[in-house]
Amino acid sequence: MTAQAIAETVFDILYLSFALFSGLIMAAKGRSPMVRRAGWMAALLGAGDSFHLVPRSYALWTNGLEANAAALGFGKFVTSITMTVFYLILYYIWRDRYRIRGRRGLTGTMWLLSALRIALCLLPQNQWLAYRPPLLPGILRNVPFAIMGILVIVMFAREAKEHSDPVFRFMPLAVGLSFGFYLPVVLFSGIAPVVGVLMIPKTLAYVWIVRMCWQLYRQPNGRPATI
Repeated sequence: MTAQAIAETVFDILYLSFALFSGLIMAAKGRSPMVRRAGWMAALLGAGDSFHLVPRSYALWTNGLEANAAALGFGKFVTSITMTVFYLILYYIWRDRYRIRGRRGLTGTMWLLSALRIALCLLPQNQWLAYRPPLLPGILRNVPFAIMGILVIVMFAREAKEHSDPVFRFMPLAVGLSFGFYLPVVLFSGIAPVVGVLMIPKTLAYVWIVRMCWQLYRQPNGRPATI
């Protein structure tokens, strides 16, 4: 038993419980399609991350990360797919929140980026089950993912400011922080494992996103009168 194993396990239990329970409550009891969609998004976040975090906790309590590389790698693969869908759902929440109509080009771009990201994740060159997979595929598969994040940041920043949105006014910051903490891990964790600690504030950024969605659930119709 180590301090790292205890700290990570407690943190992961709290995080996964919050994402899953709040997501399922919003999905089941949400008073609008937007809130229910936000609930499924949060639940997907928790379910997807559990594929990586549960094996990681198990590895820390048993024979170490390297001995459980295959399970951890498969978990990272699943999480990569679910996070792509997470941002696609967030795009549709943006459309619902601000009553966006049309924008077929933007919608097509988000779907294309999602499909490209998932296709890149499926390539065998990723070597998901290896303890130290190659860096280049990791960079390539995150390019469309990062573009999706940038688009989401710009979209929410523009509309939240225009509508003085009290719920999503910090959504651009939360998404920006999540990517800001995540990308250094992709680039440098192989040569400097300590960089992996940035996954903690990255996870807290996602908690913040889910917390904003929870505010929608707490409102009468999922949308204040000013929006």
